[in-house]
Amino acid sequence: MRTPQHHVEVKISSKSLKVDQTIVDSLKKSLSSKMIAKMKKEYVECPVAKQTVPFLLCYNCVSFIRRVQGVVDCEGKEYRLKTS
Repeated sequence: MRTPQHHVEVKISSKSLKVDQTIVDSLKKSLSSKMIAKMKKEYVECPVAKQTVPFLLCYNCVSFIRRVQGVVDCEGKEYRLKTS
């Protein structure tokens, strides 16, 4: 069982954040395009990468556990994308 080390709040930006198109294409298999468009405007202050990260990259990270009511549970081991 994975235990969360960090609880990070999801924040909303006024503009869409840039995300690599290959990541978006891989997420289109499991998420609707409307949900992806909404997630492009969200970001988190990643405690592992020590920087602001678009939520789509956080969602695709190996340390991501779950998101509940605007809070991300992060395992905190490493910042690496699953699709890379």
